[in-house]
Amino acid sequence: MMFTVSCQNSNVTKLKTIDIMVGTVTVSAEVARTSSERATGLMYRKQLGEKEGMLFVYEREQRLAFYMRNTYVPLSIAFIAADGTIRQIEDMEPLDESTVESHYSVRYALEVNQGAFARWGVTPGDRIVFPDSF
Repeated sequence: MMFTVSCQNSNVTKLKTIDIMVGTVTVSAEVARTSSERATGLMYRKQLGEKEGMLFVYEREQRLAFYMRNTYVPLSIAFIAADGTIRQIEDMEPLDESTVESHYSVRYALEVNQGAFARWGVTPGDRIVFPDSF
C-alpha cells in the first residue's frame, strides 16, 4: 500500500509501515524494499515524526552506503545485521551528498530523526525487534 502526500510543490510517496521495537520505543517505519524505493528514501520530506523512520531492506547482508541528496531532515542511521543487531549508528546532515558507509555487512538500515537513537538510549549492540510477520 502506498499513498501520496503533497509537500510544497513535491509529491512524496509514503510506503507501507511496520512497527518495530528500537530499544524500548515503538517506531513506525516505512519499509523500502525495492531498489527504486531505497533510492528515493526520505527525499523531499520536510519533517519526520519523533517515532517515525524508514527501514531499508536488502536481500542479503552487504556493506551499504547512504547520502542525503534532496533530503531536508537531519537524520541518524543505524546499520543493522540480519539478526537485528545494530552494528553502527551515524548522523547525516541535510543535503550532504558525501556517503556514509557501513563498516560491516548488514541487511537493514534504519533512518530516524537525528539524535533519536541517543535520546532513546540505543547504541550499537542493541537489537531491533521486527514483527513476527516481517
